[in-house]
Amino acid sequence: MNSAGILADAFERIHEAVHAAVDGLPSEDLNARLDDDANSVAWLVWHLTRVQDDHIADAAGTEQLWFAEDWASRFELPLEKGSTGYGHSSAQVGSVQVASADLLLGYFDAVHEHTLAFVRGLEARALDRVVDDAWSPPVTLGVRLVSVIADDLQHAGQAAFVRGALERR
Repeated sequence: MNSAGILADAFERIHEAVHAAVDGLPSEDLNARLDDDANSVAWLVWHLTRVQDDHIADAAGTEQLWFAEDWASRFELPLEKGSTGYGHSSAQVGSVQVASADLLLGYFDAVHEHTLAFVRGLEARALDRVVDDAWSPPVTLGVRLVSVIADDLQHAGQAAFVRGALERR
């Protein structure tokens, strides 16, 4: 298996984990917080999707699907349109309310397909391209993609935990 295949496999695992955490949840469970400062399933999946959309679009030189496919308007969140959830306060986390699992998964699935198309077309040498020189050392595409994968898997696991806790109530 080449590097593109490994990356695609990792993103497919994220897809499975997100769907396992979200499929079939009613909006009240998607938006529920285990305590006043906890992240909801909706926020966790929205955030991991926003970060993936942002980072993949930047690396691919494309517009984020959040804007290109007008997901921002469909979600109707009381946040800055470019918000990804990074650095959100507890109040901002609580403001991420989704109407349905279909909406949340619709955006996630669109970003997932865009991501797969991008990573499947990568050649190994492309992973050494610097995508962010604001860090020391500069961030390469390979490092950025692994970072997105790690972050997404952590948040998908957190969403699964929240779902499990809600189901035990």
